[in-house]
Amino acid sequence: MLTYEVKIWSVRSRPSKSSPFQLRWKVGPEVHYLVFANKTLADGRRSQLMSAQRKGEQFDTETGLPASELRALNSPTWFAHACAYAQMKWPNAAAKHRVGIAEALTNITPALTTSQKGAPEAKTLRLSLRNWAFQMVKDNEGEWAPRKDVQEPPEEVAAALDWIAANSLKVKDLAVSDKLRPALKAISLTLKGKKAADNTVARKRTVLSNALRYAVERDLLDVNPLSRIDWSAPETDDEVDFRYVPEPKMARELIDAVRAQGPRGEHLYAFLGCMYYAANRPSEVADLKKSNLLLPEEGWGEMILAGSRPEVGSGWTDDGKPYEERGLKRRARRATRPVPIPPVLVQMLRDHIETQGMAPDGRLFRAVRGGRVRSNEYTELWQEARRKVLSEEEVTTPLADVPYSLRHACVSLWIKAGVDPVEVARRAGHSIAVLWRFYAKILRGQQHKANELIDVALEN
Repeated sequence: MLTYEVKIWSVRSRPSKSSPFQLRWKVGPEVHYLVFANKTLADGRRSQLMSAQRKGEQFDTETGLPASELRALNSPTWFAHACAYAQMKWPNAAAKHRVGIAEALTNITPALTTSQKGAPEAKTLRLSLRNWAFQMVKDNEGEWAPRKDVQEPPEEVAAALDWIAANSLKVKDLAVSDKLRPALKAISLTLKGKKAADNTVARKRTVLSNALRYAVERDLLDVNPLSRIDWSAPETDDEVDFRYVPEPKMARELIDAVRAQGPRGEHLYAFLGCMYYAANRPSEVADLKKSNLLLPEEGWGEMILAGSRPEVGSGWTDDGKPYEERGLKRRARRATRPVPIPPVLVQMLRDHIETQGMAPDGRLFRAVRGGRVRSNEYTELWQEARRKVLSEEEVTTPLADVPYSLRHACVSLWIKAGVDPVEVARRAGHSIAVLWRFYAKILRGQQHKANELIDVALEN
């Protein structure tokens, strides 16, 4: 028990040749004492105790130690604390967020070690941390616990976790900035040693900061040391490289080339059309239902997006499904986003419903066995389409390298067409800040149109 009731007596002599000096102090009802070989040592320890008392620290009645010393004595390792943090966050975190926490902690933890001697292979250590230490499963009592504590890990995984447990820094050591800086360096780099994207660094730094705040909450640290470190992530360029975004003709040819690849290509034709003509995210298309669509026989229609199904892997969801059912990205759970859709997409969707049908729950797109469309399905078809449409030289470049480039192509097309950036951001489900960060080059390139409008207004 901690108390402010502390009394420290003067050093006194005792009849002993080896330890002739004794220091006594009383914490609550308990009396504690230490013996020393000389008076200098005894006075030094007395000064430490009195200094803690003057600072207003509480003392522990059982050990007699000031709270700060007790905290340091009982400090867990960073690895143990990171496991506890992931376990604490798991129950109320979305599956995608669980993955993000695990990946950030996997990135950070190997950097916070006392030695690299005998370290396991980096790939093995990452897998062990991500999928065994920071992934939770239900234990025999139905409570979430680290997978490593519930299931028997493979021998190499167990060895890697034993090594990190033995070599991890103490949480108390992270109060020293030089001990914490390696973690900041780790989150600023990719696995290949290149500069990580700004949003990746920001996301991982948030996890690190929150884990340190949890250490403060657990009384393992006095303050969050991250706030005292003068550090900023290396500058990176998050803007889309528009040299590799397909132009309208190429985008249409690629989508047509997917359709030409048999039944699955025909099924996913409109899926890719939603990404190109409505700037949908793949997770939003995967959740698209007929009830979300207004498809007139002629003219423009409308798509009212209400949810998404991001892929996360079965180990990160409560129900064991490889995807999560959730609301729109960065929006309230029940928020919707209406998106006008051009006649070409209206017809694609009408044809899809007529020829492909729907899943029992009304979803337009589904895997062969009825589940969520897996990304590897449309990615494989996309890569084959690239080989058919692009030249041999273009295939080796990042030009339209992933289906997501269709979304970039759609947003850039809207901007070039002169659509108000606020409306572009709304339709794409972006914030204005994000739109400017990723599409700044095109937005700046459209300033001449604004200048022409201003010239006309000034002449009136």
